[in-house]
Formats: sequence, C-alpha cells, structure tokens
Amino acid sequence: MRHMLIATVAVATMISGAAFAQSSTVNGAAGGAVTGAIVGGPVGAAVGGVTGAIIGTAIDPPPQKVVTYVREAPAPEARVVVKEKVVVGQPLPQAVVVTPVPENPKYSYAIVNDERVIVEPSSRKVIQVIN
Repeated sequence: MRHMLIATVAVATMISGAAFAQSSTVNGAAGGAVTGAIVGGPVGAAVGGVTGAIIGTAIDPPPQKVVTYVREAPAPEARVVVKEKVVVGQPLPQAVVVTPVPENPKYSYAIVNDERVIVEPSSRKVIQVIN
C-alpha cells in the first residue's frame, strides 16, 4: 500500500507539473492546487499547491546592464542604515529612498547598510542584493 501511495504522488507530481506548465492563467499556490486537484485529486492538489507556490514566488533576475549600472552608480553622501535585514523578495522599509534606474523604469535601486540592492519600484521588493 505504501508503494502505491508513493507511486501515486510521483505520477501526480509529473502530471500536475505538466498541466501547470501548459496553463498561462494559473498563478501561485492556489492555481497549482486547482490544477493538481483536477489532474490528480487530493494528492495532486497538495503537490500542485507546493509547486505553484515555488513557481509563483520566483523572481526573474534583472538584466546585466541594470546590475552593472547599480554596481557602478555613485553612492549618496548620506548613508542609510536600517535595523531590518535586507532580504530578497521582501520590501524595503519606507524610510529607504529608492532611485529609478535610467533607461529601465522596471527597476530601481538603493544602498542600504552599505549593500546595493535592486528593487521593483511599485512594491519596493528586493530583487537582488549586489555584493
């Protein structure tokens, strides 16, 4: 019985992943769970939900041109220090001023705690920390 459950989970994972990849309207954990439930029942829903959550939270890295610009941009005279740790996927505190990247309004940057970070302007979420 245990081997059958493991096989069912493996098949549900493959099928729900393929179904998820084919659908452009499914997003995040909820979408993955729905797709998994349709394809594989309750086990598929659980597996699809986890798969969807992982895929739904992935952040595309910025183009190399943006990374180079942020790495070489002059640092402001006033240093910004915050208590919160700068974490990819989390927004910067409102006290941090973000500066748009010229020629690419999809990205902004800031220098926080002596770290250069690339952020998504509207949500202020950190996309990449440049060392």
